[in-house]
Amino acid sequence: MGVRALVVGGGISGLAAALRLRDEGLEVTVLDAGTRWGGKLAPVRLGDLVLDGGVESMLARRPEAVGLADEVGLGDRRTTPTQASPRVLVGGTPRRLPPSLQGVPTDPAALRPLLTPTGAAYAEGEPDRPAPPLPGDVAIGAYVEERFGAEVTDRLLEPLLGGVYAGRSRSLSFEAVAPALFEAARTGGSLAAHARASLRPGAGPVFAGLVGGVHGLADALIGRLEERGVDLRLRTTVTALRRERAGLIATVATAAGEDGSTELRADVVVLAAPAPAAARLLAGVLPSAGPLDALGDVPYASVAVLSLAVRGLAPTDSGLLVPPGELPTVKALTYSSTKWGWVGEAARSAYGDDVAVLRVSVGRAGEAGVLQVDDATLVRRSLAEVSTLPGWEDATLLDATVTRWGGGLPQYGLDHLGLVGRLRTELEAVPGVAVAGAYLDGVGLPACVASADAAVAKVLVDLGGRIDVRTSQEPAGER
Repeated sequence: MGVRALVVGGGISGLAAALRLRDEGLEVTVLDAGTRWGGKLAPVRLGDLVLDGGVESMLARRPEAVGLADEVGLGDRRTTPTQASPRVLVGGTPRRLPPSLQGVPTDPAALRPLLTPTGAAYAEGEPDRPAPPLPGDVAIGAYVEERFGAEVTDRLLEPLLGGVYAGRSRSLSFEAVAPALFEAARTGGSLAAHARASLRPGAGPVFAGLVGGVHGLADALIGRLEERGVDLRLRTTVTALRRERAGLIATVATAAGEDGSTELRADVVVLAAPAPAAARLLAGVLPSAGPLDALGDVPYASVAVLSLAVRGLAPTDSGLLVPPGELPTVKALTYSSTKWGWVGEAARSAYGDDVAVLRVSVGRAGEAGVLQVDDATLVRRSLAEVSTLPGWEDATLLDATVTRWGGGLPQYGLDHLGLVGRLRTELEAVPGVAVAGAYLDGVGLPACVASADAAVAKVLVDLGGRIDVRTSQEPAGER
């Protein structure tokens, strides 16, 4: 029997890790407690259309996710957004977004249309304001408020980060959310100048997608894993992990319809499950409690994506960001048929020229109550809110579907990267066990794939000479 690997979790991190392990010649089993593969790479049907119900894009300027798509045969389906750009809702009016790096302004003077005269005056004084070096991690929203004023945090940073993390910027770790900019800020000086210096003009599109939907990446990965003989098991929960002389042993709850549990033996295990589940399983193999309590307490935000087909709506923008306080429920709109050429073509084919297909994002950290209604009520409330926006006067809903992500997005609190570092240090003393997932280094697809690559590299080194260890020399790229 060859070297056996067990991957716990069938999202993008787990599937990517499984492919890498199989490439190295290991016998691989992937277990997931859910009913489908792909995690937040999920299709949703809207009438005759199949769209993304979860992640809809990936960073194009990092190599991991786009490289993986190419590797599994999706290179000819890669696409980029149209030239349409989003706006932000301020005082009930959609306004053009000023230039920024993840919501941190690069040109304070360009903020004027978003701010009151008093707020604009304070923001424009940022380059001349004293800025001593940062001694350690801070909340990014609080620091941006200190540098530019509360209006900039509320009207620019908050809606941009809210769309990525579903979090509150005044609670999110600067070091974890924007590590490169944080390192620059640690030296002191103008934050606007640091953000401007971090931009990469002419580097090409920031985001990429796949014609037919990014969920196609999960489908292609599953197809490749099946071709390679990987054992794939859904509806299967790992309840415990321990080490014996024979290796690592996972206690597995059997598939639905069967009783009891069984044990699987493995030489290496990659835990690509959310933080609380990973903490529970690691308790059986870590030599000390270490960071497990903090890991198990990593908070997650619940969100929902409403996919809508609307007649009588002709958006020219790619979307609308909604700061907290502007609308009670909705935090963002994505006009998918304007943003993505393939969605626009599919929408015209299915509905005609006068129908827009869009996504409505709902849910932020600390707002679970917003989601505690049935789908019909959530659609009705959201539609009532957006119907007050310019351009919606003659809009008529044709189709709607709701995709819910309970506990979907990890929240990076202060010193989050310190926690991750301590966890990985503890795991150095645990041969054959590694972790991967969105709670580690970033919630985007490239960061998840990079975490899978790092996990596989770790367990291969642990195996030493037992197999031919081949680790990638490609640089990880920016977060």
